[in-house]
Amino acid sequence: MNFRCDGLDLSEAIARVIKATSTKTTSPILEGIKLRTVGNSLILTATDCEISIQKTIKADVKSEGQAVVPGKLFGEYLRKLTNEQITCVLNEKNQLKVNYTDSEGFIQCMDLLEFPAPVFVEKDKSFEISQIELKSLINKVIFAVAVDDSRPILKGCLIEVNDSKIKAVTLDGYRMAICNKNVKKSTQNFKIIVPAKTLLEVSRMLEDKEDVVKVYVTDKNVRFEIDDTVVITRLLDGDFINYRQIIQNDFVTEVTLSKFQFEDALDRASVLSKIDRNNLVKFDISERSLVLTSNSEYGNITENINAVTKGDDLVIAFNSKYFIDCMKAIGEEFIKLNFTNSVNPCIVLPVQGDEFLYLILPVRLN
Repeated sequence: MNFRCDGLDLSEAIARVIKATSTKTTSPILEGIKLRTVGNSLILTATDCEISIQKTIKADVKSEGQAVVPGKLFGEYLRKLTNEQITCVLNEKNQLKVNYTDSEGFIQCMDLLEFPAPVFVEKDKSFEISQIELKSLINKVIFAVAVDDSRPILKGCLIEVNDSKIKAVTLDGYRMAICNKNVKKSTQNFKIIVPAKTLLEVSRMLEDKEDVVKVYVTDKNVRFEIDDTVVITRLLDGDFINYRQIIQNDFVTEVTLSKFQFEDALDRASVLSKIDRNNLVKFDISERSLVLTSNSEYGNITENINAVTKGDDLVIAFNSKYFIDCMKAIGEEFIKLNFTNSVNPCIVLPVQGDEFLYLILPVRLN
């Protein structure tokens, strides 16, 4: 293997794929990054056997070949060579010789035969969506994924594709997040459960542009193609919660208000609740207003918010963190809060359309 490439391109590619290397493993090969030269390209691949990330960059290839380098070491080395043109040659001692200006370094490579074989994902079941829409879809739901191991299936995101629509659903036992978007094209309808870790990495790769992301699905894996990057991950196996049974429609109180005013008021009201570590904020809903109250031994805060209300007056309390998290994910100027009573969940909706739905469980008041 013999190639020449830009040091910045190589460093950025390493930084992208190294997210898939394993840091807690008894198999050192999973800490490595595989380099492969093909045609006029250098392909970098890393995997922890759950997620695989592959990045392709341009290179002047003198001879094709492949090698596995220690990921962390190679990444730290190349970060100091971003202003250089890099020439890499694999020698007979399985060392990668790195030349730049008048200097050189040698990296001892790992056993290529130990590196996991690539996962093949058939392309008969797929959909296409713009980068900006997929990024928005992920960011609108990912914060509600469960973080504990008591119910592993809830550490994933349910994705349903039906014709031209895609739905993402997450829940952690205290709240639920749903987002609906349009896809540009789909071959068939299906449901999959994608690990949250993978979706977070995918979201970081996406930009606010209309370029298409191609997504291919099998019974066990999903493949995301984003520009020159490919992400493949195992799907979670099992049945997701029947989220449709959780959503109520028989509301007795409806509040329409400014999302930004509500978010700012929540931030201020939660200052005291965070000190007591209970995050409890009381909502007092009456004609044309919503009053937020938080109390602790250090004092109390009352926030009055102008709102359009319909139905019964209501007093209900929530963990403010759950509301603040979903407000950060909403870009609309106005939202609706729908309530049934003081012990059933609040449903947060857009004033128009069905792009998102958030369900938040209340905290019982003494």
